[in-house]
Amino acid sequence: KKPPPAPGCGFAAPGAALVLSFPHRAFFWLVSLLLASLIWFVSVHLSDQEDSKLQYGLLVFGAAVSVLLQEVFRFAYFKLLKKADEGLAMISEDGRSPISLKQMAYVSGLSFGIISGVFSVINILADSIGPGIVGIHGDSPYYFITSAFLTMALVFLHTFWGVIFFDACEKRRYWCLGLVVASHLVTSGLTFLNPWYEASLVPIYIITVCMGVWAFFTAGGSFRNVLKCLSCKASRPQRSR
Repeated sequence: KKPPPAPGCGFAAPGAALVLSFPHRAFFWLVSLLLASLIWFVSVHLSDQEDSKLQYGLLVFGAAVSVLLQEVFRFAYFKLLKKADEGLAMISEDGRSPISLKQMAYVSGLSFGIISGVFSVINILADSIGPGIVGIHGDSPYYFITSAFLTMALVFLHTFWGVIFFDACEKRRYWCLGLVVASHLVTSGLTFLNPWYEASLVPIYIITVCMGVWAFFTAGGSFRNVLKCLSCKASRPQRSR
């Protein structure tokens, strides 16, 4: 007689697979960043480096190319996951994949966001090394705090974009894909308004909230579920001390 399965192993296995595949998803983002950096590096060295306006335009061009490459690699990873999902469904006993597309979309977006946030914070931490006071030369004293909020927004946005992007690819809603790419381009472009942080952070957080609501409903959420969750918490009896 076979021993009974350990409690919770059916839930831990898919979760472990998602966690273990996290570096693979981050690798796709790193490759897109490498390609965008190479394109920008070559374009800078082939141009007049003394022309400040041209160099600024190339910086904007490099940011746009980076965004487009990230979305291209997000789509490539979606296609790869679809192939893997079909393979898992073929070898499973019930003919279904143990990992849903929504779970893969969430983890994929989160991994893109975390690795993007890590690379954003590296430059900020490098600027913070050594003695000195922020803003002593007339710069904004809110540089680090606004950079932290901006990085947090980008992590959330990549997570939301991943959920919406995968659902749009699955259902072939090309207008949704266009909105994801457009919002990513707008978010990246708004960062060029720094250090005018009011003009960049506020719109970025508006986009973050809108994308979060969209991703929530895309993942199957509803106001009824929110109200039900809140009512359950409110009606939960307090533990006696």
